[in-house]
Amino acid sequence: MTHLFLGSIGVLAETSELQRQAFNDAFAEVGLDWNWSREAYSKMLRRSGGQQRIADYAEAQGMTVDAVELHRLKSTLFQARLDAGVPLRPGVIEAIAETRKAGGRLAFVSGTLADNVDAILAAARLSRRDFDLVTDATWDARPKPAPDLYLSALETLGIAAEDVLAVEDNPDGLRAASAAGIRVLAFPGLYHDGSDFTGACAVQTELDPGAAASAGAR
Repeated sequence: MTHLFLGSIGVLAETSELQRQAFNDAFAEVGLDWNWSREAYSKMLRRSGGQQRIADYAEAQGMTVDAVELHRLKSTLFQARLDAGVPLRPGVIEAIAETRKAGGRLAFVSGTLADNVDAILAAARLSRRDFDLVTDATWDARPKPAPDLYLSALETLGIAAEDVLAVEDNPDGLRAASAAGIRVLAFPGLYHDGSDFTGACAVQTELDPGAAASAGAR
């Protein structure tokens, strides 16, 4: 039996552009003349962690900002943008249903803020009750690409890594799941199309875990 771990909010819905706009809104609200273009943001996404992106950018500008508070403001603005709802990415709802039908366990292994997790789930017409496990930034774990969240999820659910297929939309997530001994299906979104997903058992634009599971070993 294959259990399914969905690894980020970007796996559920295409949110990167909404995130970029929320960052720029936050910068404007506190009087910063920063404006992250699509090209610049695409490069920033090669590393996970919005708070760290703010800190790194400020350092590059020779400035000091409260990255924690600025990221919290960005998250509030992002959640407001989700109020209208967002569609699930192609194949996601079917993959969830098929996993359930087969008796597999379903986890959402994210390291983002708990409020953001709840907001994206609500916007996608899902909730924490739809998963056997949901992780977020409140967990005592190093951020991806460290494998901590995946290892904690395996331990909490009491299942073996070889029985899990993880779905990740970014290279850091892939590295985190792989380091935990889990096979990974790459499901790149708008800002990660063309990223290096070496090590994935498959790369898909429409989620089909069944096809990925039969694509071969790690």
